[in-house]
Amino acid sequence: MDFRIQENCEGIDWLQVREYLKDAGMGYYEAHLHEKAFRSSYAVVFVFNAGKLAGFGRAISDGAYQAAIYDVVVLPEFRDRGLGRLIISHIIEKVESCNIILYASPGKEGFYSKLGFSAMKTGMARFLNPVKMKEKGMI
Repeated sequence: MDFRIQENCEGIDWLQVREYLKDAGMGYYEAHLHEKAFRSSYAVVFVFNAGKLAGFGRAISDGAYQAAIYDVVVLPEFRDRGLGRLIISHIIEKVESCNIILYASPGKEGFYSKLGFSAMKTGMARFLNPVKMKEKGMI
């Protein structure tokens, strides 16, 4: 596979991003809100294969000592090829001087453990839809 990495939001199909997030069982909103979130992020990574969006992720950060990774998705046909690791490593490069937090989709914790992330004992969250998050196994 010949992956092309893009670290900006130019030419991104936000409807496609929305659908990929939805298909992955992650939080999804109107396409313009995803565009706003990615454009407001400290770091973004989009990966393409033969012109097709294969995966993406983003981080928010103060650029000094705190960062959080969000919206990491790899399309099913590109999984188990190192693409998730590639996305995370590019994001970490941009925030390497920071503590980094994230919350994983249930069942993906092992992937992040292999990349050096540890489970937190004091993590807390306040979700807009706690019932839905409980149903998804997040809380």
